[in-house]
Amino acid sequence: MQNSSDSTRNSPAAVDLIVRGKRVITPGGERAAAIHVRGGVIAAISGFDEIAPGATVHEAGDFVVMPGVVDTHVHINEPGRTEWEGFSSATRAAAAGGVTTLIEMPLNSIPATTTAAAFREKLAAATGKLWADTGFWGGVVPGNSEEQQALWDAGVFGFKCFLVPSGVDEFARVTEADLRVALPKLAALGAPLLAHSELPGPIEKAVMSQAKNASPRRYATWLESRPREAENEAVALLLRLGGEFGARIHIVHVSSADALALLRDAKLAGGAVTAETCPHYLTFVAEEIQDGATEFKCAPPIRERQNREGLWQGLSDGTLDFIATDHSPCPPAMKLQEEGDFLRAWGGIASLQLSLPAVWTEARGRGYAVTHLAKWLCAGPAQLAGLAGKKGAISVGCDADFVIWDADAKFRVETAQLHHRHKVTPYAGRELAGRLEATFLRGRKIFERGELSAGPVGHVLRRGAA
Repeated sequence: MQNSSDSTRNSPAAVDLIVRGKRVITPGGERAAAIHVRGGVIAAISGFDEIAPGATVHEAGDFVVMPGVVDTHVHINEPGRTEWEGFSSATRAAAAGGVTTLIEMPLNSIPATTTAAAFREKLAAATGKLWADTGFWGGVVPGNSEEQQALWDAGVFGFKCFLVPSGVDEFARVTEADLRVALPKLAALGAPLLAHSELPGPIEKAVMSQAKNASPRRYATWLESRPREAENEAVALLLRLGGEFGARIHIVHVSSADALALLRDAKLAGGAVTAETCPHYLTFVAEEIQDGATEFKCAPPIRERQNREGLWQGLSDGTLDFIATDHSPCPPAMKLQEEGDFLRAWGGIASLQLSLPAVWTEARGRGYAVTHLAKWLCAGPAQLAGLAGKKGAISVGCDADFVIWDADAKFRVETAQLHHRHKVTPYAGRELAGRLEATFLRGRKIFERGELSAGPVGHVLRRGAA
């Protein structure tokens, strides 16, 4: 059924572009429709045959037309560690993967985005390099509570913290005492706290209990060193503190299906809590990761098959709100692939360009529809960032951000086709379903059939800006 606001809010006349297809995914479901774009914004959504004279028409045919993917968990690392990943390479990969909006994490760059001055450096580094619209999270670290107001006023979308060492010196972990300082301030701002939820205590205990001759090449050694208890106890702590201070809590990259009961109970009790998981936790299983295959290393770790199915159930019942990549690349040498040492290799998975097909491959085999992907990859992340009504939906008034893709076509991941700065990824060689055909950003075609176009036309996004 056509939403009456689609046909009445603006006339389809005098538009710049019409994208039409038989499988357009709107908030009301999948339908044949024509999307009318004026000035980079969706002006109207009409019946398939209602075409305004003089407009450029992009025919999507039987391909899916979905909102551009919104990825709220991306590590770009510029300035300071641009050799790991930079704005140009990351956002080109985004465009090639149908990601039109991303929010960048505050760590792994030098300086980390924990002060207003560092945020200004971040913005300067991004200038002229963005192929996708890009916003930023600020950081919560010990001692920077006086910077949070300034960061918020400067336009960050919220704040990220680590409860375990982050892996880089510039972004120290927080304790409960630090959170008790930060959370009242964030609650007053209405800002969400995004948290890497693992606690050091259970990890230290697990490491101490491991056999001294445990091989670092065995994936089981890495998995045993990051037990579910570390994640479960961290989630419980965050939910307790969030409730105490009335703060918004967002749990990033949930890997432990055991934590879902805690999240479900908190939501039922009315807590301001949301949570995400990642494509790699929904795709891979510990039982199939071979010795030395450090491209699979991430933290929290990829867990067992039964755990994976629990995460899918969490998405199905709404306990998990959406999916984000946690795209976290590094120079190939840091993955120690020749040594295959899981304990010393950098933990992070590069997948920004592949999130849509990776999720679709697993989702359709479980009976989910394309409309589920629009919720998990587009609407949900936009809601967290406060961008609902602007991003994440094919709806009148939203930016004309679209990804057009063939839901039935399969392809094999060839690293030469990836635009990430480095090509190490556990998806290499894997057959995925869902081939990207075109990406539009605010009505401009930025990718089509394997080729980037239009140049770096992405905007810097700031909270509260028009």
